[in-house]
Amino acid sequence: MSDGQENIPIIKKVKKGDHGHHGGAWKVAYADFVTAMMALFIVLWVLGQNDDIKKSVSNYFKDPTGYSPHGKNVITGRKGTAIPFKEPRPKVTKEDQNTKFEEMKKQIQKKLSKNKAYLDIAGNIEYEIVNEGLRIELVERSDNIFFKIGSSSLNNTATKLINDIGSQLAKLQNKVVVEGHTDAHPFSSGSENYTNYELSADRANSARRELIRGGVSTEQIDEIRGYADKRLRDADQPFSLVNRRVSIIIKYLEG
Repeated sequence: MSDGQENIPIIKKVKKGDHGHHGGAWKVAYADFVTAMMALFIVLWVLGQNDDIKKSVSNYFKDPTGYSPHGKNVITGRKGTAIPFKEPRPKVTKEDQNTKFEEMKKQIQKKLSKNKAYLDIAGNIEYEIVNEGLRIELVERSDNIFFKIGSSSLNNTATKLINDIGSQLAKLQNKVVVEGHTDAHPFSSGSENYTNYELSADRANSARRELIRGGVSTEQIDEIRGYADKRLRDADQPFSLVNRRVSIIIKYLEG
């Protein structure tokens, strides 16, 4: 250096060799490798399963949400087994159900018309669409047509009739309500422990038992109601026989 110039220190940096292998590129490559191996193992596992499992896997990848009508199984992981997938029940309108009720009504009437034993009581069976669904009502119009006076025991014709109605209701998923009604005459025993409430409930239960014998499941029975004379059919004539009846209500499906 020339005289008069300051001695400026010189710092020499030594560049070491490249250590690029400490970066993250190798992790991506390793992850790809592991993913490929996992896919290979899945393919090999599927190839070793039966046709049902293969079909279920195929349908899953076509529709992972599981709502396709072609893919109703979910794989459990055990060879040769699958759990059935229960699809949500489609919404049914009241109009659709009323149409089905009308068809069922015709089936019941057709079946009853073929039995001569029911000819005399055909006019005592009435059908009506109400807020809850379809009501089938067995109405008394003369003594002992369905029940003995003051009794909850069904006669033979009524027993067979309700059995036949039950065989039709068993074809449906709808819940069923059974109601018992009396006229305004007080129960003849005069006991406070057994009144028209008990009698109407017992008659409803008698009908329930015969519906079950006809094929209706116990789970299908939703309610048993004993109204006594609080739901008179003919309010102007509270003692009329038409107020003595059993109602079978096929409820609308919910949703």
